[in-house]
Amino acid sequence: MMHTFTNTEFTQSMKKTHTIYMPEMLHYHNELLCAAFAFGGYKLAVVPEQEHICYETQSLVNKDYCTCAIGIIGNLLTFVKNDDCDRDHIAFLEPQAGGACRAGNYYNLIIECLHKLGYGQIPVLSLNAHGLEQHSGFRINGRMLLGAIAAVCYSDLLMDLTQQIRPYEKNAGETEGLRQQWLQKLTEEIKHGRHLFYRKKVYREIVESFGRIPVDRGQTKKKVGVVGEIYIKCSPVGNRHLEDYLQKNGCDYRMGGFVNYCIYVVYSEMKSLELEHQSRLEAVGYQKVLQFLYYVQKEIAEALEQAGFLHDRSFQELLAEKKDILSDYYNIGDGWLMTAEIIDLIKKGYDKILVVHPFGCLVSHVGGRGVLKALHERFPEAKITSIEYDYDQSDTLRESRVLLAIE
Repeated sequence: MMHTFTNTEFTQSMKKTHTIYMPEMLHYHNELLCAAFAFGGYKLAVVPEQEHICYETQSLVNKDYCTCAIGIIGNLLTFVKNDDCDRDHIAFLEPQAGGACRAGNYYNLIIECLHKLGYGQIPVLSLNAHGLEQHSGFRINGRMLLGAIAAVCYSDLLMDLTQQIRPYEKNAGETEGLRQQWLQKLTEEIKHGRHLFYRKKVYREIVESFGRIPVDRGQTKKKVGVVGEIYIKCSPVGNRHLEDYLQKNGCDYRMGGFVNYCIYVVYSEMKSLELEHQSRLEAVGYQKVLQFLYYVQKEIAEALEQAGFLHDRSFQELLAEKKDILSDYYNIGDGWLMTAEIIDLIKKGYDKILVVHPFGCLVSHVGGRGVLKALHERFPEAKITSIEYDYDQSDTLRESRVLLAIE
């Protein structure tokens, strides 16, 4: 008989006593998202990357789960087992976008794993937009939401500038140093609720400061675009520090920002509800959220364009790009967004594309590999390669595949 484990309630009093840990999923966004939670009244931190995951992980997590499950839950369990972890004053937060993905089961799986290791006192929270798995002491409040929007916008801008300047910088480390300076400043701003609404002036200051970094554009660089499943694409834990490897091998690399992904998630929810004959009120609600996110995206694009930097194409343009390859309704996993981002990157001159997938993620493989023939026919000059990440894959095997893809 299957045993059901009871999750520990995250209470109001725990807001003051507990640190909530989330997986390392968005490398460029972590610090500012933590600041947004602080503005909302919660202490948020990121599970540190563990050198080796504890051996219990593979006995507790079924082999039918994907690489992301092993990476996220393995790091979490290893962190909990560390002697310096204060297990009585922590909670875990698992983001869940929903849809046809096994990540929807991570929440219950984490609860089960913690109980089996003897740490059932640790509350597990779910971050979702549907009001599921509620706790009396945890709510997505207005302050947190406003802070998170600002955090994502600032982080996308910093990521875009860093990736465009760092490969060409004359003084090694200067770009990352400036990014860290801005992260420190913006962390304090968001924590105290400053510059959450009117960000254009700050955008301009950020862009101008990065524009003063000395660069050598005469260098010959391999232009590599990175797309794929969100965790493997954006997390150095998930992609085994792919950016560092690309930089070491003389690449000018680029990936799409998180704002477009957020818009994609909202748009996908709307399209799915269309098939269920959503009410007119729901449709209007989704359209208002989308219009706001379109405006947010436009502000970032304008700040970059005015200074001569590349920027993500608008969501509407991405929709148009992929229309003859995939339907708007193909929105499981990262769906049609991967295809649209590939087209956008190729048109920006990134002729070597890495499509990164976790082993065992069917929806990512269908959406990423299933369109390769159509993309190769449309862009015969581009080199588009699917790279699979397995949790017990050797670095040599994975890096040799990446190296072949970028040559």
